[in-house]
Amino acid sequence: MKKSYLVLHFAVILAGFTGIFGKLISLNEGLLVWYRVLFSSIVLLIVLKLFRIATPVKSREKFDIAKIGMFITIHWVFFYASIKYSNISVGVVCYCLTSFFTAIFGPLINRCRFDLSELLLSALTLFGIGLIFHFDSSYQLGIVLGVISSAFAALYTLYNERLVRIYDSRVINYYQMTGGTIGLGILLPAYLYFFPVETIVPSLKDIGYLILLATICTVGLYILFAESLKRISAFTVNLSFNLEPVYAIILAFIFFNESKELNLSFYIGLLFVMTSVLLQTVISYKK
Repeated sequence: MKKSYLVLHFAVILAGFTGIFGKLISLNEGLLVWYRVLFSSIVLLIVLKLFRIATPVKSREKFDIAKIGMFITIHWVFFYASIKYSNISVGVVCYCLTSFFTAIFGPLINRCRFDLSELLLSALTLFGIGLIFHFDSSYQLGIVLGVISSAFAALYTLYNERLVRIYDSRVINYYQMTGGTIGLGILLPAYLYFFPVETIVPSLKDIGYLILLATICTVGLYILFAESLKRISAFTVNLSFNLEPVYAIILAFIFFNESKELNLSFYIGLLFVMTSVLLQTVISYKK
């Protein structure tokens, strides 16, 4: 179990870099995510062939796995939109609401009773986000997009929790990234019609960032993420990912000097979010 927690928190550290790449890459959120899932599916195909990993999955099962990939793809679109309409710090803190949505959606999807401690801890996170929401009205659109993003992230984790018990995590990730590439690719023409861009081809610098994002912060991250789900509950995994803002905010301060954009209300809200993470860690350890 200790190894699973180490794997999980290493994944959280990698996740802290995703917001940085979202700011560095000049593409809009739709194109950014499409290239991310495309490059990730190519890297995963190479991994499967190189290590001769068997993929004994029926056609119907492939389609079911690929459908779950659309949850994470849509999550990324809203996540990067949140960052681009606000900043990295606001976008990643909104991601903390994933645990709140997991506590709500989990019992409904798995048809089990609501956990009072999960609901209370999620309420603490929600209160912290509420404080952050009021700190600057110019960032409220970014916050709304971030909240929608976290809802899709919760759905992805809950459904993925079932898949990792049956299939190899690399196989799951490959079909999900392929599903995201095809699904978003179908929607992209309509998306670009409403949000037009000058070019759909990334620059050489953007290609370099996208390769790093796809290999390290997507393939590597989500394989570790899937492995941790084999031993740790979806709620605990999502709540642990609430630590992502700590790493992401530190990086944002270093690379983009975002500390000048944030006030006391933001830091008090962040304190409530981090408190919920600490309490859940203590409760999980005792269990």
